Amino acid sequence: MMQFNHIQNFYFVGIGGIGMSALARYFNAMGKSVSGYDKTASEITRKLENEGIQLILQDSVEEIPRNVMDNPDKTLVVYTPAIPKDHKQFEYFKKQEFEIIKRAQLLGKLSKDIFTMAIAGTHGKTTTTAILAHLLKETKAEVLAFLGGISEDINSNLIMKGEKVMVVEADEFDRSFLNLSPNFAAITSMDADHLDIYGEKSVLEDSFKEFAEKIPRDGKLFITNGLPLSGITIGIEDDSDYKAENIRIEDGSYIFNLTTPAQQIDNLKFNLPGQHNLLNAITALAMAIEYGTPTHDLARALYSFKGVKRRFSYKIKTDDLVLIDDYAHHPTEIAAVHQAVREMYPNKKVLAVFQPHLFSRTRDFAEDFASNLSKFDEVFLLDIYPARELPLEGISSGWLLDKIENKNKRLVYKVNLTEEIKKTKPEVVVMLGAGDIGEQVEIVKKSLLNEA
Repeated sequence: MMQFNHIQNFYFVGIGGIGMSALARYFNAMGKSVSGYDKTASEITRKLENEGIQLILQDSVEEIPRNVMDNPDKTLVVYTPAIPKDHKQFEYFKKQEFEIIKRAQLLGKLSKDIFTMAIAGTHGKTTTTAILAHLLKETKAEVLAFLGGISEDINSNLIMKGEKVMVVEADEFDRSFLNLSPNFAAITSMDADHLDIYGEKSVLEDSFKEFAEKIPRDGKLFITNGLPLSGITIGIEDDSDYKAENIRIEDGSYIFNLTTPAQQIDNLKFNLPGQHNLLNAITALAMAIEYGTPTHDLARALYSFKGVKRRFSYKIKTDDLVLIDDYAHHPTEIAAVHQAVREMYPNKKVLAVFQPHLFSRTRDFAEDFASNLSKFDEVFLLDIYPARELPLEGISSGWLLDKIENKNKRLVYKVNLTEEIKKTKPEVVVMLGAGDIGEQVEIVKKSLLNEA
């Protein structure tokens, strides 16, 4: 915090974002005056207001709080690359020569002062970050953690139990993670994604390699076995340095033994389904053990981890009906959800409701989306969620639907989604996507429970 002593006011442009809101919470808790703009109110922004953070929902210079306007020399403006180029408040701050910094740069400054564990990867980083932060918190480490999702355990994206070690999600979007100074780092996966930024997979991989090179000589890199990097390897039933063995499923949970370079820890219990999540857990366990966490405390800590919202989150879980909400928006993530749901419910009919995220991602991975969605018993597609993009000619959910080789498929609109789901007489429903499908989940849940 030393380098922020002269700053009294923090103003966040895009404060409702998952990464931005965690930083806003942190500086608010440190006694700074925190305010910010976002275009829409949400559950996150409402919680920020309850914590005493001033929220502005209009992009107007007049709405900027007086304490910010009158003290440019004592104010830091933090922004996300997702804000539009013609943002009026942002333009004003630039013209008035306020100190302006990207969210990733702010995290980078914090990481310079604290022993930092950073988790990167095209998939798995949010859950791995949350598990590691939870393990450290539950074993009494003095941990500060910025999560890329809302942890079910604390209903927040910020853990503040001291500042001896910082756990942070390292985001490859816009090469943000290159701002960090990690002592320990993990790379969970390097699949092609964000091709709108990187152009091609090899450039994305180079960016991950550059991130790995930021680790100092006395630091450690943890990698999923098989990635083209050298480090401490993580795997399942293979030759990795840290690996899960003798895996069983009991009551929807994994029981497994963890083999480490120094010992074997038997009968660990982990409550998140899917082998992708098991890999995330092993990565977090490896990082905690290498940091020096007492291994006899880890079993209890791992067992108590409840998960991250919208990461294979059970909304309904009865013998007759299961509703799962998941953020999956890339073909690999959809495949992981399919593997998990088949492993947990091998004899049940599974309906996947998918909202594609970004026109460019839908175009770039259409064949993989189609083949992975085809594996479900039935598929509903919602319209593409554009996020930061304008439509691309010829790219639509109908175009993607034509590529799905499954007769039980159809386009569905939000207005009649619940009726269409009910017509299928569902046993297991998975709702997938990174857009606003998360808001539809609550509507579907209420409707299905009323019917039950």
